[in-house]
Amino acid sequence: MAGLFDKQAEIYLDARPNYPHTGILSWPLSLRTTLWLGMSAPATVAEHYEQVIATDVSEAQLKCAIPHPRVKYLHTPLSLPDDEIVRLIGGEGSVDLVTVAQAVHWFDLPTFYPLVARLLRKPGGVFAVWGYNDIAVSPTFDPVMKRFHDTTLPFWNEKIQYIFDGYKTLPFPFESVGLGCEGQPVSLDIPKKLSFDGFLRMLRSWSAVTTAKDRGIDLLSERVVKEFETAWGGSRMVPSVTYNAFMLAGKVKL
Repeated sequence: MAGLFDKQAEIYLDARPNYPHTGILSWPLSLRTTLWLGMSAPATVAEHYEQVIATDVSEAQLKCAIPHPRVKYLHTPLSLPDDEIVRLIGGEGSVDLVTVAQAVHWFDLPTFYPLVARLLRKPGGVFAVWGYNDIAVSPTFDPVMKRFHDTTLPFWNEKIQYIFDGYKTLPFPFESVGLGCEGQPVSLDIPKKLSFDGFLRMLRSWSAVTTAKDRGIDLLSERVVKEFETAWGGSRMVPSVTYNAFMLAGKVKL
């Protein structure tokens, strides 16, 4: 799925929720090195670890990354051999936590999961994935959002179904560490103060919206934006919204 978010790279980070300082992120700081795939929140996790290695297949996303003294950013294009990725990150068994935020559903899982197993420290290394599939704003706004979401359905890649299912159907062949397991992800509610402009940036960062635009279809027409604005309560309102999120975490089965 390389390049899926290149066109909207500049708005991608600003449009996404901040992942909560709970669960995996609150584990003991004896965990030293974490590998963060995707650009949603490496600076957040860096507050909990001595070193964060954040990777992305997209150079455009990396150019928009937030600098942090504990975060090392690496470009890992799909053409890069697994052995080279392992070497760049630090070798086999060198990582305490591998985590992916709102992205693992795009990956080639049969190739990616063995790479995770090679990188994780054994015993003790943990693999965790996050995602979200809905946002709750208000009883007035939420039905409008549902109608808009329905218009995007023809333009998603088929792998988005994992997100729509809340990762309940995502293959996850790792031993549970008490934070969800295959078929049974943990539910997370992520609160966030969100402006109307920020909300629109989130929608414009959706790959389905970009794909539709490339096909000559503007899903966020002036009429649709106006309908959103009215249901929001006005463009100056900054309500507290809730992202409906979910998580799976596990360790390599020995």
